[in-house]
Amino acid sequence: MKITYSNRILFVAILFPLLGRAQEVKTDSIQEVIVHANRLQIPFSKDNRNIEILNAEQIKQLPVKNLNEVLGLLNGVDLRQRGPFGAQADISIDGGSFEQTLVLVNGAKVSDSQTAHHNLNLPIPLDAIERIEVLRGAAARVYGINALTGAINIITKKVEKSSIQANVYTGSSFKNRDEEDKDGIYYHAGTQIGASWFGDKHQHQLYYNKEKSNGQRYNTASQNDKIFYQGNLAIDDDNEMEWLGSYMYNRFGANGFYAAPGDRESEEIVETIFASVGSKHQLSERFYFSPRITNRYNEDDYRYFKHNLSSARSLHYTNAFSMELNSQYRTAFGDFGLGLESRLDRIVSSNMGKHDRNNHGAYAEYRTEQIKNMTINVGAYINYNTQYGWQAYPGIDLGYSFAPKWKIVFNTGSSQRIPSFTDLYLDQRPGNIGNPDLFSEDAWQTEAAIKFQSTNFIAHGGYFYRDIRNFIDWIRADTKDPFQPYNIGKNKIHGINTNFLYTFQHDDIRYRVNMGYNYLHASLQQTEGLTSKYNLENLKHQAKLLIMANNRVWNASVANRFQQRISDKSYFLTDVRIGYSFPFLSVYADAQNIFDVTYIETSAIPMPGRWYSLGVFHRL
Repeated sequence: MKITYSNRILFVAILFPLLGRAQEVKTDSIQEVIVHANRLQIPFSKDNRNIEILNAEQIKQLPVKNLNEVLGLLNGVDLRQRGPFGAQADISIDGGSFEQTLVLVNGAKVSDSQTAHHNLNLPIPLDAIERIEVLRGAAARVYGINALTGAINIITKKVEKSSIQANVYTGSSFKNRDEEDKDGIYYHAGTQIGASWFGDKHQHQLYYNKEKSNGQRYNTASQNDKIFYQGNLAIDDDNEMEWLGSYMYNRFGANGFYAAPGDRESEEIVETIFASVGSKHQLSERFYFSPRITNRYNEDDYRYFKHNLSSARSLHYTNAFSMELNSQYRTAFGDFGLGLESRLDRIVSSNMGKHDRNNHGAYAEYRTEQIKNMTINVGAYINYNTQYGWQAYPGIDLGYSFAPKWKIVFNTGSSQRIPSFTDLYLDQRPGNIGNPDLFSEDAWQTEAAIKFQSTNFIAHGGYFYRDIRNFIDWIRADTKDPFQPYNIGKNKIHGINTNFLYTFQHDDIRYRVNMGYNYLHASLQQTEGLTSKYNLENLKHQAKLLIMANNRVWNASVANRFQQRISDKSYFLTDVRIGYSFPFLSVYADAQNIFDVTYIETSAIPMPGRWYSLGVFHRL
């Protein structure tokens, strides 16, 4: 029987009413949170930007095993995986490229200066995440360079009580491996062990996470190890410290990842170390400041022929050291935010050479509610880069509450993306070669939207226009030529985005329904006869529907995604999780891609078909 889109939607529609019969309808309120995707701390209900938040409790119920899979379910986010189970993925927002999205951990920048292909090499286990915030639109006024289309901020948990926990899971497609592989079926397995200690003045948490898979086609096996530690110290009521240290080892077969079909026997090993130390000081009821230093070190070992390391091997070592100081001063007529930051980037590479560049920035922001029913947030970020000189990014966002629970918002701002070291210096002939004469990408984005928010319902509908100048794309005129990046002109995108969140309760069953749709229309100035490496992969239509239900002992969720790219056929994916909790023990079962859809997210790499998983979670 042929399974159509209507059959799949019908499946989703009938699943959850069968889980429980309602006698009394109750509201399940949406909790107010302080948005960390701002330098100024603003409650979600008063923010004028397009922000989506997914918290730890919601992540726990989703049919996901790692951070990549979570990000792929967020509205407006385009996750393009080259391999499943956390092997490698690129991320972008609202039709931008993977180089135009900034990734942060607790507000600290962790984007990779070698290439954004490494941005999601984050040594953070899923159980250590408190929530994920996605800020859509130009974010340079808030975060500076490289937040051209938006930013993703991953907030880690703070310890609330002492505990020990373990999470073990395994899964398979139950399909036989390719003849070139060994006998057996494709599978994956993972384990995560964590411990936290809560003291009167200080708290600590430590996690170890290991995932391993023999792949889902020839030479796509992967191994992923993460170690994460975070500590907090409350010096007194007004002063506290926080420190973090983490390590990740990621090894995967890269068949078809970057240079198909010649890279059939390729392999990549990526190691990442990320550490930060910061503090917060409340000097008075009105003024606080927060200094922080961070360091991100990355090793990338790409082996075009994994059985012959003397040929076509690329070794890259990058380090980014950052210092920042953020502050806020509250007055009767508004809040002021001021800050400074510096980032020192270095790369030593076998095919890019040795390069350094420094980046220094300062921001000022002002927020006021002095005008009745209106919130105004205006600011600017001034940046100096040793390669690209001075640049300023002004921006403003306005919100007007024209009726109870209703608000219209408007924001506009500029942003910049500085070319990566790969863009500038790569020498990987005959496949790819960099261009040291590249200019930075510059953009203006304007958005208008209407919002509704009550205790259990949020609706957002908006339109945006983004104009990128000096857009960078990897192109070539002849298949015999290497791909090379050029500033090919303007990239203009018109976009419509909607998002609806509804929570309610039937008897003791809580429901959460999140639905979003995005339409993107891109126009690119480009000379005819050129082949683009990335541009034709942009999304045109995207729709997502997440449905969750739970009570004290069980939970269930269905995650649906419809996506259509400019150059590829559309596809519809459905993932399901069902879980049950015993005292101190929970079991869960996942079925991902339950309709066994054949689809591609990037390049010509087929993603897994139907995949089943079973897991056990235990906490003491």
